[in-house]
Amino acid sequence: MQDKIQEEVKKKSRNGRIPCPVARKIAQELSVSYKEVGMAADALKIKITDCELGCF
Repeated sequence: MQDKIQEEVKKKSRNGRIPCPVARKIAQELSVSYKEVGMAADALKIKITDCELGCF
């Protein structure tokens, strides 16, 4: 599952960044926690931006 999460994060990131609402949507679509998406982004060195809820 981690590979699928990383694949989605990579696909939806731009210039090494992904907006928080997009990261949250990935988590919801894949039925995983926000933390798992955050760890995938960290592993890919992708920064989560525009965080609205302090999840990441």
